[in-house]
Parts: sequence; C-alpha cells; structure tokens
Amino acid sequence: MLSGVTVAAPPRVPRIHPAWWVAAVTFLALVGAAAFRAVPGVLIDPLRAEFGWSVSTISAAVAINMALYGLTAPFAAALMERFGIRRVVLAALLVVALGSGLTVFMTASWQLVLLWGVLVGLGSGSMALSLVATVTGRWFVARRGLVSGILTAGGAAGQLVFLPLVAWIDSAWGWRAASLGTTAAALAVLPLVAWLLRDRPRDLGVAPYGGTPADDPEPVRAGAARAAVQGLTLAARSRPFWLLAAGFFICGMSTNGLVQPHFIPAAHDHGMPVTTAAGLLAVVGLFDIAGTIFSGWLTDRVDPRVLLLAYYGLRGLSLFALPTLFGPDLHVSMIAFIVFYGLDWVATVPPTLALCREHFGARAPVVFGWVFASHQVGAAVAAFGGGVIRDVTGSYDLAWFLAGGLCLVAAAASISIRRNLPPPATTVGPTDRGEAAAAQAHG
Repeated sequence: MLSGVTVAAPPRVPRIHPAWWVAAVTFLALVGAAAFRAVPGVLIDPLRAEFGWSVSTISAAVAINMALYGLTAPFAAALMERFGIRRVVLAALLVVALGSGLTVFMTASWQLVLLWGVLVGLGSGSMALSLVATVTGRWFVARRGLVSGILTAGGAAGQLVFLPLVAWIDSAWGWRAASLGTTAAALAVLPLVAWLLRDRPRDLGVAPYGGTPADDPEPVRAGAARAAVQGLTLAARSRPFWLLAAGFFICGMSTNGLVQPHFIPAAHDHGMPVTTAAGLLAVVGLFDIAGTIFSGWLTDRVDPRVLLLAYYGLRGLSLFALPTLFGPDLHVSMIAFIVFYGLDWVATVPPTLALCREHFGARAPVVFGWVFASHQVGAAVAAFGGGVIRDVTGSYDLAWFLAGGLCLVAAAASISIRRNLPPPATTVGPTDRGEAAAAQAHG
C-alpha cells in the first residue's frame, strides 16, 4: 500500500546560471556609461575652435571628471551594499545622461566643468570598477578572474570603441550631435538594467556560480559613507594597499589620463587627421577586450604580481618609444604600438583585484574602490598635466617620457607585494585520524 507522503521535487536548475545574465547586463551598463567618456579626447579641438578655450582649461574639466570618477567608486560600492546594485546603476545611468545631454547648452568653461567634470564624473564613477568587484564577488565563486576581465574590458573598451563614431558625427553634424548620441547610448541600457540586473543570488533562489548558499552572506545594512571610510582606515594600515594604490595611480596616469584624452591632439600636432587618430584609439579598445579577458584567464593561473610586473614594465618601455612614432602617415610601428597598448590597457585590473581579495577578503570591493580611486586621481593629474605640458612646451613628448618612467616604478612596486595565500589543505589519513581521536579522548 502506498503511503501518503509526498516527495518534494528537486529545485529546477536553470540551463544558464543567472550569474551570467547579471554579468551580461553589467557589461552593457559599463559600455553605455563609457560612451560619453569617449567624447573629451575627440572634442578638445572643436571646443578650442568654437569657444577659444585653452587645452589646459578643457583638460581641467576632464581631470575633475576622472578624479570624481575614481573617488566615487568606494562610496558606490558601499551604496550597492546598502541599497542594491540595480538601484545604484539605474541612478548612475540617469546622471550620466543628464550631464552629457546638457552640454549642448553650455556657453562658458565653468559649465563644462560642472557637466563634464562633476555630473558625468559622479555618474560614471558609480559604475566604475567597484561595480565589477561587487558583481564578481557576489555572483561568482568560480571564474572570478575571467569574469572580472570581461567586465573590465567592457568599461574600458567602450570608451575607445565609440571614438570613430563620435569623431564621424562631430565631423558631419558637430560636437553637440556627438554629445546627444552618447546620451542616447546611456539611456538605451536603462530598460535592460531594470529587467535583468539583480542584487544577489538569493533574490532568485540560487547559489553563486561555482559556490554554495554560504557564499552569499546577508547584506550589510550599514551607512555607505561609514562603510567606505572604515574600509579605507583598515586598508591603510597594510603595506599591500599602498603598493597597489601606487601602482594603480600610475596605471591611471598612463592610460585614461594621458593616452585617452591627449593621444588624438598629439597625433594631430604631427599632421595626422583626427579621424585616423580616433580610429587608432578604437583599435586600442578592440584589443583591450582580448587583452583584459586573457589577463583574467591568466590571473586564475599565474602569480598576479608577476603579471603586474610584466604589464607595467612593457607599458613603460612602449611609452618611451611613442614620440618617435607620430607622423602624418600611418606606419607599421605605430600600429604595433596600438596593438600592444590595447592588449595592456587595463590588463592590470584582474591581477590587482585578485590581490585585493587575497589581502582584504569580504572588504575587497570597498578597498578596491579606494585603489581604483587612486587610479583616477592619477588619471586626473595626467589629464591636466598633459595639457599644461603641451601649452608650455608646445609638445607632449615630456609627458610620454615621464609616464614611461613611472610605469617602471609601478612594476617594481607590484612585484614587491607579499602574498597572503591560505594554508594548503592537508589530507588526513587513517593513522592521523586514529591519533587525533586518541588525543581527543585523553584530553
């Protein structure tokens, strides 16, 4: 006779883990926010022509944008902990769209600083690499290095892949049309974020990818500002934090701060058409995708300090060679530089994030937010300093040489970081078990 006991069916396992959908929409959000960040490098010359502003003045707005982009990151990570990823990302995309859309009405340099510098800096900073750290930390246990590489590539490559489009729109319809186009790119991502982005695996009744429910702890409902400041206070007591921050400061100087806004005007100084130079930076963005994803794959397998040593060292050597590569015509040597710089652009992120997790555990997203803040402060220094060097000396050469030398310093700082690996698991054999049981019985 059959009993009346009903056996519960096992929970349905989705064919594609929801973590991958979260990663996909995060990738699109990062690309959408990056669209406007492609604008400054292309529009420096048009703004100079229309308003008569100096390179230093325009660079100051870009520098404020980059500084706020970084300084917002640790607080954004804490806000995501407090209010959830989806709410923060939706608000950030709206702020980016507002700041970029209002630029079409500006008539004075202070408005450029307010819109490009403050609004877009705050909005894009709320979706900076702290978003990458938060998503990978919450949704993934396996493949963290690979996923962090893919998401980082989305944010960085988006800034560069849009460049030819922005340059073409500017040449055809003017810089205002280019600004409105990038506003539309940020707004287009909003419905997907509202639909697919979820805060934690528990919200969908699943465990993190490659993990267990224990890897999805309860959210910490603390004040965002307090959590961010506490993360900095604790991290600042350790030597690895300062070495990582110093390396990332130089990383920001040599990529977002110098090459991204100043490569196009520097190439134009040597007779290269703006559209050609913008196309080269777009190639950087394409190879950045491959380089960062490959770096994430390597980070799961190779000592991250060795990777940083190679990335920074080779970047410094390439910057020493850059001034000799500029010219009105495009040569193979410049293409080789572009390909290498693309592969190396933000390949530093996965190993830096891995070292943050290794040393700071659950606080890694907030701590990485502060490390990333140093990246953007470095970018701000280079963005403004590059403009000043150009105005004072009439050339960017000194800026390239200074950045190359500092990259070698970053390589030395990175390899000097000590590891903090967990002790290896030991296998307990039958004899060991017997001895352990005897010891427990006697004591």
